[in-house]
Amino acid sequence: MASGVGRRPRGNLVPLAALISREMRNEKMEKPTVRHGYAAQSRKGEDYFLIKTDCQRVPGNSSSTYSVFAIFDGHNGNAAAIFTRENLLNHVLGALPRGLGWEEWLQALPRALVAGFVKTDKEFQSRGETSGTTATFVIVDGWTVTVASVGDTRCILDAQGGAISTLTVDHRLEENMEEYVRERVTASGGEVGRLSIVGGAEIGPLRCWPGGLCLSRSIGDMDVGEFIVPIPYVKQVKLSNAGGRLIIASDGIWDALSSEMAAKHCRGLPAELAARQVVKEALRTRGLKDDTTCIVVDIIPPENSTQPSTPPKKQNKLRTLLFRKKSHDSSNKLSKKLSAVGIVEELFEEGSAMLAERLGNDDSNMHSASGLFTCAVCQVDLAPSEGISVHAGGIFSTSSKPWQGPFLCSDCRNKKDAMEGKRSSGVKVA
Repeated sequence: MASGVGRRPRGNLVPLAALISREMRNEKMEKPTVRHGYAAQSRKGEDYFLIKTDCQRVPGNSSSTYSVFAIFDGHNGNAAAIFTRENLLNHVLGALPRGLGWEEWLQALPRALVAGFVKTDKEFQSRGETSGTTATFVIVDGWTVTVASVGDTRCILDAQGGAISTLTVDHRLEENMEEYVRERVTASGGEVGRLSIVGGAEIGPLRCWPGGLCLSRSIGDMDVGEFIVPIPYVKQVKLSNAGGRLIIASDGIWDALSSEMAAKHCRGLPAELAARQVVKEALRTRGLKDDTTCIVVDIIPPENSTQPSTPPKKQNKLRTLLFRKKSHDSSNKLSKKLSAVGIVEELFEEGSAMLAERLGNDDSNMHSASGLFTCAVCQVDLAPSEGISVHAGGIFSTSSKPWQGPFLCSDCRNKKDAMEGKRSSGVKVA
C-alpha cells in the first residue's frame, strides 16, 4: 500500500483523497447504483419495514438523493413498530442543522440518529401504550452507509471479495451484557436475571425485570422501565468503489442463519431474488416460528450494471483489512487514506448507552433560526437560561461540564435521568 502513495493507482484503485476532493468540488460525482429487494413471511404481524429511495438532502436537487432502509420488529403488539416506521425518519432529519454541506451532513448524522431515536421513544411512551420494537435504520448516501440500531434486528455487509462484517450489535442481554446495564436497571428499581421457577431454579435467557424483556435497548416498552434505552448503536462506513451488499433482517432470519450463511445463500442473485432466497433458507432451516423479514441492498459501481458477483473461493488477502479502526476525531483525516477494492473505511462507531456521551460536546449547531437554543432531542426552542446541559451531574460520565452544550429541555432531561438510572422510572418490581 505504501508504495502506491504519490503515484497514479493502477486499475480501479482510487486515492480516497481524490474522491473526497472531487465530491466536495462537485456533488454530481458518479454515485453507485442502489438496488434493493424485499421479502417477508408473517406469523405474528409485528414486523414492519421502511424503504424510501427518493430522499433529497437538498430539496429539488437530484444529485443530493439518498436512500433509507429500515426494519422494525415489534413485540407485545405492533403499535411501537408502526409508530416508529411513521415517525423516526422525520425525527432524525429534524435533528440535522439546516444548510450543511454534504460532508458536514454525513458527519452530523450519528448525533441526529441518536436524537431521533430518543425523541421517537419519548413521543411513543407519552401515548401510554406498552408495546416495544427493535429498529435497524440504514441510510445509504453514495458510497457512505450509516446504520443505527436497537434490539436484535441486524445489518451485515457482504463486501466484494467475500468479507462479511456486521454493522450492528445485538442488544440481547444473553449475548451482549453492556457495561452499564446492571447499574442502569438496579438504579431505577429493576433487576437483571433469569426466570425463576418453583424451587428457586433459574431458566431461560437473561431478562430485565419487571417485564421480562430479553433486550437492553428498544423503542417503547414503557411497562418494563426507562432503563431499557432507545439510544442506538451507530456505525458509519465508506465503501470502496467496488461496492457491496447489505442484508438487513429481523431476528426471524438471524435465529435461523448466521451472517455468513445468509450472505452465502444469496450470492450471485439480484437483490429481489436474494431477499427471497434468504427468507426461504431461514424457513427451511427453522420453520416459521417468528415474523421473518429481509431487505437486500446492492451498492453497485456505476460502470457495472450487474449485481455483485460471487467472490472467489480463495480468501481475499485484504479481508483482514476490512475495517481499519480510527478514533472518532479522525474523520477529517480521511483524505490521507487510500480506498481500494475490498477495503471499507470506518468513519464512525459508537455504542455507549449514555445520552451525554452520544450527543457529544460541540454546541456550535445548537442554535435555531430564531436565535434561541434548541433542545438536542425534541428540537423545541429554549431561552439560554432554560437549557440544561447533558453533562450536568451525569453519574456514569467521566466528566461533568454543566456549562457546555448540547442542552436539553426539562422534559428531555428527566427522560435522560431515568434512562441513566439517576431517578426511578416509575416501574417497580412486583
